[in-house]
Amino acid sequence: MSNRTEDHSDTLSDRIRKALIERIATGHYKAGDRLIEMKLAAEFGTSQLPVREALRDLEMTGLVTSRPRRGSFVKQFEAGAQKDIYLVRGALEEAAARVATPLLAKDASEIQHHVDRMCAAARAGDTEALVAHSVAFHRTIVAAAGNDLLLKLWDSLHPEIHTRITLSEPGLDYMAAAESHQPIVDAIRAGDIELVCRLSRDHQAYFEHRCD
Repeated sequence: MSNRTEDHSDTLSDRIRKALIERIATGHYKAGDRLIEMKLAAEFGTSQLPVREALRDLEMTGLVTSRPRRGSFVKQFEAGAQKDIYLVRGALEEAAARVATPLLAKDASEIQHHVDRMCAAARAGDTEALVAHSVAFHRTIVAAAGNDLLLKLWDSLHPEIHTRITLSEPGLDYMAAAESHQPIVDAIRAGDIELVCRLSRDHQAYFEHRCD
């Protein structure tokens, strides 16, 4: 198991990327809005290089499009694409849970830690911590399966971005979202593979259906 030391190693471009994701997710930036490197660099008190890196990352994840000689623009968000991602995540996490459950049943302290921190973040209204620990919770289970291809496919879905978008939805109960992870931990502790697989799939399906 890895230790529980919090990761404070985010680069400046990471922090800018997260800030831009938050603005896109909450509607501060609308589809078609131009993201001007020079203006963003001034706002964040940096050179244009980390802004350019952040925008490049967002382009790779489909949130931003780059137009030659015109710059970067926010893309139209498609709920259908978000729904598809949760569908695929459910399948990947179910497959990982089948292999990882017997291993994690021996020591579920790391995933329990992430649930506890999610609940604390929900009480504090700390979206940043809620996103971080939600992603870490699921990634810990996928990584425990020991299948590099499975983990790479899961990472390629950019779970941080889509989790952040989901948590920005109006009316979402942060505490309910945090506590929805606890039954998965309990089933893992019990070593009930079939139940863990069903809960993992149902957990993603809940958020998938919110995209309808």
